[in-house]
Amino acid sequence: MTAVATDEAGDGTRALIFALLALACGHMLSTLLRTIPAVSLDLMAADFRIEPQALASLTSVYPFAFAAAQIPVGAAMDRFGVRPVSLSLLAGTVVGAIVSGFATGPESFAAGQVLLGVATSGMLMCPMTLAAKQLSAARFGLWSGAILSIGNIGMLLSSSPLAFVVDHYGWRAGFWISAVAGVAVAFAVFALVPNQPAEHKDDSSPLSQMIEVLRLGFSRPLRGLIALALVSLATSLVLRGLWGGPWLMQVKGLTRVEAGNQLGAFTIAMIIGPLLIGMIDRKVGRRELVAGAHLTGALLLALMALGAPNYAVSLLLGVPVMPPQYDLVLFVLIGLATSAQPLLFGMSRQLVDAQVAGKALAAINLAFFLGVALMQSTTGAVAALAGLPAVLLFMAAALLLGSLIFLAYTRSV
Repeated sequence: MTAVATDEAGDGTRALIFALLALACGHMLSTLLRTIPAVSLDLMAADFRIEPQALASLTSVYPFAFAAAQIPVGAAMDRFGVRPVSLSLLAGTVVGAIVSGFATGPESFAAGQVLLGVATSGMLMCPMTLAAKQLSAARFGLWSGAILSIGNIGMLLSSSPLAFVVDHYGWRAGFWISAVAGVAVAFAVFALVPNQPAEHKDDSSPLSQMIEVLRLGFSRPLRGLIALALVSLATSLVLRGLWGGPWLMQVKGLTRVEAGNQLGAFTIAMIIGPLLIGMIDRKVGRRELVAGAHLTGALLLALMALGAPNYAVSLLLGVPVMPPQYDLVLFVLIGLATSAQPLLFGMSRQLVDAQVAGKALAAINLAFFLGVALMQSTTGAVAALAGLPAVLLFMAAALLLGSLIFLAYTRSV
């Protein structure tokens, strides 16, 4: 009997692992789709006959839709379960990728981006929710990190590999390949994820849940964390997913694949950074670590901007422009510095009562992705008015301001 029970337990563990891997592949697809413009913005803009800066602002509809859909999607998982919600989201992702790939102008492309924003909004929550229901606290910590790492592989795919595809087959191929991948992931989820009964934990409407999350986010204990969350993830994702490619190709003269290689190194830093920050977190005060890392990120962004032609660093060193190797080092260091952002989740749980801890986490998560949308749309206008170096300086200033507000509101932590 013991051997049979052990075999059954082993089968159950393997089944759960395969289910989590299938769902995590959905998150990987989400990060791939989110960062396609980084290596193809110029070609998209030429096809649509608009300025790249205008298209950059237009792509902000993706993170706006992503942020708006998160709480309703979370409520749907409580009501209907992970499997049906995940399959519905994957179907929407396939449709959104197809619409984006066949877009004939800014309006149809924006429609595809809205569909993708809504459909991918729950791709991280699905595996996290299943893991939280099935695993102990210790194992959940391990798997949450694994899910995030698997998801960030999508950004690796959208660096050099996507640059190669775009160079040889055009920017639309990135969306068509994503649509095919979405179908494959949907089949995997259908086959591997169990159809568990839904848990009706909160029967209030999505609107009332949204209002409660917003109220908590504006409360005194969380204001500093929300201020930093609004600019933290935004800085790394907008740099990686939108402006990094144009900066390297237009200002530094790299080819699309060379730029993709540098963005790939940036992504690897974003993958290993949370592990390093987690080890340092045990030895350093969390508030000081979070603030110090983000202030360092602001300085690094400013140094990157000032390496442009006729800017301070280039003039100081007597060169026309700082070489691409300079940017490579800064990209890696920025990826490591901004990896402190997940610590804001841990701080939020320390600052509120246990009964509202879940809503506090939702408030931080909402601030992260709302900040991405705001940063993406704002930097498009900055680029149109003042150029790419000004975009990096703007992001550095935003990160500095968010860090200072964070320090001001967390003095007692």
